[in-house]
Order: sequence, then structure tokens, then C-alpha cells
Amino acid sequence: MNTLAVILVAVVALLHTWFLVLEMFLWTAPIGRKTFGLDAEFAERSKALAANQGLYNGFLVAGLVWGLVDDRDDVKLFFLACVILAGAYGAATVNPRILFVQALPALLAFGAVLAA
Repeated sequence: MNTLAVILVAVVALLHTWFLVLEMFLWTAPIGRKTFGLDAEFAERSKALAANQGLYNGFLVAGLVWGLVDDRDDVKLFFLACVILAGAYGAATVNPRILFVQALPALLAFGAVLAA
């Protein structure tokens, strides 16, 4: 597999690992509240929802790592497509910045996997 594709898929997996940590473990901490623009009260009330979101990010990471370890382009493309769709939906419904932070890296990785 093309080295660039491996690097880009790994970057997407690392980003989603960070999202998992932020949402599951740091949601109510200062870095989590600052990242998502939350006040302490809302962060506390919504921490179970955020942990659920973090868990889903973990599933995306697991799929991307599976694709990398087994060198399965079909698996990588499926999970990258999931990331792209989630990023597009998040950009449309929550914050346009999500398009650049989540969807764009996955789109670049998707293209690199196809090109490899």
C-alpha cells in the first residue's frame, strides 16, 4: 500500500482517538469545555451523551486500525466513508469547522487509498 495512504489513514485514526479521549474523559475538564465551547453546567449535564459520542469514535478508530493492520482497502474505505459522512452531518448541524477537522482529513485519506 502507498505510504501516503497509510499515513493519512493513521492520521484520521489518531484524530478520532483524540476525539474519543476528549468526549469520554475530558468533556467536563477545562480542555474539553474549551474545545467544544461549553460552560461547566452544560458539560456536566451532557457528559453521558458526550461519552456515547466518544465510544462511536472508538469504533471508527477500531475499523481504521483493522483496515491498516490487515491491509484491507475495502475496510479502510468503508470506515473513512463513515467519517466523511459524520463530518459532513456535523458540519451541517453543529459547526462548519467539523468539515475541516473531521471530514477533510478523511476525504484526503479516502482519495489516497483509492489512488494506491
